[in-house]
Amino acid sequence: MSQQDNNKNDKNKVEIIDPSLDGNDKNKKAEPESDLKKTESQEQGLVLAADVLPDNIVIIPIKSRPLFPNMVMPILVSGRYINSVNFVEGDNKTLGLLLLKEKSEDVKSNTDLYKWGVAARIFGIHKTAEDTVQVLVRTVKRFKVQKIHSLEPNIIALVKYPDEILPDDSMESKALHMSLITDMQSVIKENQLMSSEMKNSLQNIDTSTPGPVADVAASLTSSNSEELQDIIETIDVKERMRKVLYLLKKEVDLLKLQARISEEIQEKISKQQKEYFLREQLKVIKKELGIEMDDKTIEIKKIEERLASLKLSDEVKEKIDNDIQKLKLTEPNSPEFGVVRNYLDIITSLPWGKYSRDKTDLTRARRILNQDHYGLEDIKDRIIEFIAIMKIKHDVQGSIICLVGPPGVGKTSVGKSIARALNRKFYRFSLGGMRDEAEIKGHRRTYIGAMPGKLINAMKYCGTSNPIIMLDEIDKLSHSYAGDPSSALLEVLDPEQNSSFIDHYLDVPFDLSRVLFITTANTLDTIPGPLLDRMEVMRLSGYVEREKIEIGRRFLLPKQLEAHGLTKDNLDINKNAFAKITQDYAREAGVRNMEKQIATICRKMAAIIARGDNKKVNINVINLSKFLGKPKFKENPLDMDYPPGVSTGLAWTSMGGAVLRIEAISTGSKKGFKQTGQLGDVMVESSNIAYSFINAYVEKYGGDKEYFENNYLHLHVPEGATPKDGPSAGITMATALLSVALGVKVKKGLAMTGELTLTGNVLPIGGLKEKVIAARRNKIDTIVIPKQNSSDFEELKDYLKKGITFHLVDHFDEVRKIVFSDQ
Repeated sequence: MSQQDNNKNDKNKVEIIDPSLDGNDKNKKAEPESDLKKTESQEQGLVLAADVLPDNIVIIPIKSRPLFPNMVMPILVSGRYINSVNFVEGDNKTLGLLLLKEKSEDVKSNTDLYKWGVAARIFGIHKTAEDTVQVLVRTVKRFKVQKIHSLEPNIIALVKYPDEILPDDSMESKALHMSLITDMQSVIKENQLMSSEMKNSLQNIDTSTPGPVADVAASLTSSNSEELQDIIETIDVKERMRKVLYLLKKEVDLLKLQARISEEIQEKISKQQKEYFLREQLKVIKKELGIEMDDKTIEIKKIEERLASLKLSDEVKEKIDNDIQKLKLTEPNSPEFGVVRNYLDIITSLPWGKYSRDKTDLTRARRILNQDHYGLEDIKDRIIEFIAIMKIKHDVQGSIICLVGPPGVGKTSVGKSIARALNRKFYRFSLGGMRDEAEIKGHRRTYIGAMPGKLINAMKYCGTSNPIIMLDEIDKLSHSYAGDPSSALLEVLDPEQNSSFIDHYLDVPFDLSRVLFITTANTLDTIPGPLLDRMEVMRLSGYVEREKIEIGRRFLLPKQLEAHGLTKDNLDINKNAFAKITQDYAREAGVRNMEKQIATICRKMAAIIARGDNKKVNINVINLSKFLGKPKFKENPLDMDYPPGVSTGLAWTSMGGAVLRIEAISTGSKKGFKQTGQLGDVMVESSNIAYSFINAYVEKYGGDKEYFENNYLHLHVPEGATPKDGPSAGITMATALLSVALGVKVKKGLAMTGELTLTGNVLPIGGLKEKVIAARRNKIDTIVIPKQNSSDFEELKDYLKKGITFHLVDHFDEVRKIVFSDQ
């Protein structure tokens, strides 16, 4: 760009004043630096670079590191600065290269650029991308910005090219010069990656001139941008040499440290490589001498030894032989080698043809069952009968037991006792929440990380083909897009199919017919019909108070004493205290909550002993609350005196039997009926039947025939947060409605259960035993049940019937006479 062109363009440009200048001196020209020494070339009258380089120069900002004079290198230019390059390339081919300050991303004001930079001649331009060009430049001379004329569209600045202050001929200057060359050679020697680049740079400068040597030496260091910019701004060559020497010393130390670290790492790698080669050579030598086999041969030999002890069908043996041949032909480093080896390892680890010997001594079996459980006499009898059949038949094929009962009644422990009585291996896994059929039947070997299903893993774990496998929580199976596990279990639990069960991973039939499967559930309602049809159901109804007291004394207390590091000498709980625990703290059908209460007592006792306060405590009714706090069940709600309209029913839940209170009141003078208490559809229908029946026959039972026409009735079942359903509360709801219509209270201490029809007939119900147990827990002395449940009633043990008066009824007329007999 010529000076004339600059003058033409000045009219259209925004002038940005150097902020370092005072506001009063905006039009004042920069004073020449009078303290600069004249160079030798000036004294001889030669034309200097400053005389031919433009005073107004186009600026290209650069990042990371500044450039030094007398260097040839490419720079990348992008964005709006490509137009600046094109503008200069067609004029004087001279650019100004200024370093951007660290915090700046682009030039938005003149404060974003350093004041000192280098002028550079363009040698060539090469387009590398859509918005990027590579410009080959040769840096010429330092300059200092005096004023920035414009920032848009091109950055144009007025610059000055100060002369260098050359060093004197003193010994110090020569020593600095020689040290500079020596240290620069040290950097080249230590940094092998840059040695060729540095040598090329050295060939283009005269090492006899200290200024250019200092510039090249500084450019070879890894110093930060501020340190290098300081070198650019130092025009006193002697001072510049001192600063560069300092940078070179740091660079040499850094390179030596890098070299030492690299050498240490290389030594370790070399040592490892040496050991690896020696080990490989040793393997070859031992193999040639027959001293040792390689890992592949050892694996194959181990598999063949296991194979020899197995009783396999021809189909399975052929499959294994084919895979062994494949393994021999596969390289150990191949991924396929690991897949085939894992398959052979699993399939040869299974107990093909291995069976444990059953013990069918009935006396021994009864003794074991009595040792492990108190009560459950009906279940023990069924198990003894089952073992007796095994003793006669010498086979259990087709036997799948389903233990159904509320939580904490001992379903899992009964399964373990059966295994101990039969001398069989026991394996348990939970089906609760299982939603992938691959958990049952395994994954196909096409998947990475494929494994067999839980049944095959159970056989491998037990080591016999006739273990007892417990499928826990079968009523809580789920399903998803991955499949339906309950459908997969149909094959497992079908005696006609499980003799040739095919796991997806094994892909060969395995005999499960000798396995005794025991399933557990809290309810049968959620078990699919085809699955339930394959099982023999045994119900564990729960425990009465007497049984829970004995279980606590004989089993739970010793177990918790051992778990807490205590002995009988430290803690004793008498029978009355156990009775109070069952009545006031643990009224559930099972004994799990009771065990928690005993554990609480043991923890507090352990703390007392640890503090040294006492070594022995006897728990009785008086001091029990000090260990367990206030009773959770303060009083029996059935002992309260209720007004007319309240009756007591018996219900069955997955948690065992329960007592249900039903309330009815009149709330208005117009006809109507509503129900609350989160009732299910069946129970709502049952309440409507009870309402219609009592409405039709209220006069027959001594009530006002206009009562239902003139009263709005509200029927409620307390504990509204708990869903309730089923038809067995029919007579209970009818009794509540009749009681409020007559204004007569229901007999105290009485509970009932039975389905009601529109004609007043009482139909049978389920879960009679559980309901009777719940009634005993709640001190009920009179129970009304359907006559059609007489067979279930006869099966009840005498200790369940003792102290309770049972009424078996066919029609609601009989119910009415019983519930209002004292009125």
